[in-house]
Amino acid sequence: MEDSQYDEFGNYIGPELDSSSSSEDEQQDVEDEQTDRMQQRQASASPSDAEDDENAEEESPDKAQNLMAMMRRVDIAKQSPQTQQNQIVLHEDKVYYPSAEQVFGEDVEILVQEEDAQALDEPIIAPIKTRKFTVGDADDLPQTTYAKEFLVDLLGHPSFVRNLAVVGHLHHGKTTLVDLLVAATHEWNEWDVATPIGTPVVKMAKPNQKAFGFTDTLQLERQRGVSLKTTAMSMVVQDSREKSWAFNIADTPGHADFFDEVEAGLRLADGVILAVDAIEGVMSGTRRAIASALRENLRITLVITKVDRLILELRLPPADAYHKLRLTVEEVNQAIHSHHTDHPRISPERGNVCFASASYGFCFTLDAFARQYTRRWQNSVDPRELAKRLWGDVYYSVERNAFVRKRVDPNAPRSFVHFVLEPLYKMFAHITGEDAPKLRPLLESLGVRLRAKDYELNARMLLRRAFGQFFGPPAGLVDMCVQQLPSPVVNAEATAARLAADTKGPLAQAITACEATGPLVIAVAKQIAAADGQSFYVLGRILSGAVTDGMNVRVLGESFADPDADADDEDAVPATVSGVWLSCARYRISVSGLAAGSWVMLSGVDSSISKTATIVDANNGVVKAAVRSLHMPTAVVRVAVEPAVPSELPRMLHGLRGISKTYPASQTR
Repeated sequence: MEDSQYDEFGNYIGPELDSSSSSEDEQQDVEDEQTDRMQQRQASASPSDAEDDENAEEESPDKAQNLMAMMRRVDIAKQSPQTQQNQIVLHEDKVYYPSAEQVFGEDVEILVQEEDAQALDEPIIAPIKTRKFTVGDADDLPQTTYAKEFLVDLLGHPSFVRNLAVVGHLHHGKTTLVDLLVAATHEWNEWDVATPIGTPVVKMAKPNQKAFGFTDTLQLERQRGVSLKTTAMSMVVQDSREKSWAFNIADTPGHADFFDEVEAGLRLADGVILAVDAIEGVMSGTRRAIASALRENLRITLVITKVDRLILELRLPPADAYHKLRLTVEEVNQAIHSHHTDHPRISPERGNVCFASASYGFCFTLDAFARQYTRRWQNSVDPRELAKRLWGDVYYSVERNAFVRKRVDPNAPRSFVHFVLEPLYKMFAHITGEDAPKLRPLLESLGVRLRAKDYELNARMLLRRAFGQFFGPPAGLVDMCVQQLPSPVVNAEATAARLAADTKGPLAQAITACEATGPLVIAVAKQIAAADGQSFYVLGRILSGAVTDGMNVRVLGESFADPDADADDEDAVPATVSGVWLSCARYRISVSGLAAGSWVMLSGVDSSISKTATIVDANNGVVKAAVRSLHMPTAVVRVAVEPAVPSELPRMLHGLRGISKTYPASQTR
């Protein structure tokens, strides 16, 4: 390169170069090669292709350009790797990424969207989510104060079994009352660390994740803060004499929309625990529960819940609190006798009334409180005789140190106020108002010995710890249920009268006997959805005989309940029991079999059951009738539904069948 041919800026100023001739020659060579290829293709083409080539001039210029680009790709592919690397590739011929077919294969359906239809926070390939509607693992057994085998063995003795249904109005403390029994028999850390909730208003305003009931097993129940389904809970409890009993408890919802669940719970029970709020008293839900229990001819006991509200919220004097409690007892008696005149009177001195504040860990009867005094007085006073004088117009004379029926001193308090309410008020006042140095000797004088860290807790937690030690386990509630409510054997005749249409037929005779060696009769009260919501278990009561895993049974539909009507043979479906469990709310206990007087949860027999049914032995044809159907409230809401996508009609029908199974009062047509 000569420097004279360039200026100081590097621009070429030499003679003109003949580059046009060389470029024209290269272009001419390319065109000649393309012409040769076109002639070869025309020579090898069929006559029909020749006719198409005659019309090639009429094709659009775009197709011609595409053809030229394809030919260039073929030329590049035939060249050597060295030549391909140095070859100049036009922009429209460049391939930056492999095609979708090359990546995923030809057998994969590929959808291309010009606009992004997904949200930015939604993953392109979402992970598979397992739908779960319940809380916890049903097969994870918690630690209990008793052996699970002991519970199963105790259920084999019906005289030591009590089948109970806890009923009442909405937010009257039914679930918390069952929680008190669960906390006394189970290792339940949530109960120990959860702050007690005094009123439903506080519960709805500040939900506590750890304070939900043990029997609230559905996710929806925790979201709404209300019980929606009847939940069965079996446990071993001890009375005041430390004697063990097997309790089967049905925690029922209090909302009027779910009263069909209450009817299902009453079908399983021999007695009723009626929960009534100490402030609200008898409400509409209370009256409906009383009417249903009396229609089923069940014995009723009363638990006045949330006694702490009289002290902490209303702040009533002890004398006024007594009149409020007495008014609640009288309202319950009026509601009972308006439907049933033969029912025993409800009264604390009779032992069928219990006072409770389950959130703060105490529940007592007059007998239980009387035993507290006799234990501390260390004298020979009979607790039962003392309990009879702790209610009504009975006064305590301090000067005479005796109980009198007539008030000598106008300021003399009633015995219930003096011996029960005033000590409660004092304990509430001292625990919530005193510091640890002053509170410790006071509680230790009452036999309450707390750890140093317990005195650092908030007032609500400290109240629960102190009352839990002072009253101990809810033995008073256990005594009331054992003494006032019948066992399955004692109540067998009444059960046969309310469940069997023919009181003298084989079905009634089998129920009356209530023997494990008799013919199998299981009254299915409801169906329980599994954790995934796809399968169902049946919950029923064994009225006679025994059921075992793998047993062949016959499921009798509701058409067999009426002895005068012609039953449809297609309504009697054979089935095989694939699993036998004992339902314990959040968990279940797998057993080989259960006998008469117990509640049982079965699998493998739900395919033909719509609402309720009767399960009998397939090999024993003695019992050929079914128990009466549940008394369901009339539906007041009707909804017409249709699938958004017509092709998904079978899925919608499957969901409607599931709704009909799990909700006793629902009707699908």
